[in-house]
Amino acid sequence: MDAAAGLAAAAREGTPTRARTRAGEANMERILDAATEVFSAYGFHGARIGDIAEAAGMSKPNLLYYFPSKEALYSAALAQTLEMWVVPLGEMDETQEPAAAIGAYIVRKLEASRDKPAASRLFAMEIIQGAPYLMPLLTGPLKTMVEEKIATMRQWIAAGKLAPMDPLHFIFTIWATTQHYADFTVQVRALTQSDLSNPAFFAAARDNLLNVLLNGILPRP
Repeated sequence: MDAAAGLAAAAREGTPTRARTRAGEANMERILDAATEVFSAYGFHGARIGDIAEAAGMSKPNLLYYFPSKEALYSAALAQTLEMWVVPLGEMDETQEPAAAIGAYIVRKLEASRDKPAASRLFAMEIIQGAPYLMPLLTGPLKTMVEEKIATMRQWIAAGKLAPMDPLHFIFTIWATTQHYADFTVQVRALTQSDLSNPAFFAAARDNLLNVLLNGILPRP
């Protein structure tokens, strides 16, 4: 099992067996989407299970059938976000052309900020608070997977396919620039009267990020 698969498995750990049916998975997805919205708005302590159940369109007992506590639901929502982000990074390998592989990852991270902005804000809130729930995933499977991708980028650099740079800080740069559009949506809207939900704005953000980030790492002629 590679690191990305290991992280995905760790993220799903503890999911109730009864939820692993088609209907159960659909209900669990509704619950997690609702939980992400509520937790990102009110934080762990301010969020209430009843509000999450109402947002998911189900009763509180039905929600608790899938997640027995607020802690379990919060951890699952965070793990789902982390899995959504790292699986595309895990697909990058040394057999690919660097510009195509890194460009695809940048686009998918920006798409995640467009499609699941509350997930990004929830993740940021957890990190700011010291990652009390996420730390085992951050220091375990995520760290291992990032180290693998650093090694891949170093192979590309050694082969002359990328300009010399620090792969770890480059990964941090991708995360920072793509997640900015979700975490600081209010600021983005205040300055531009738009956000990633606008196709033209999304295209402009995507093209600019690809231009700046890829041009910064591709070898000079």
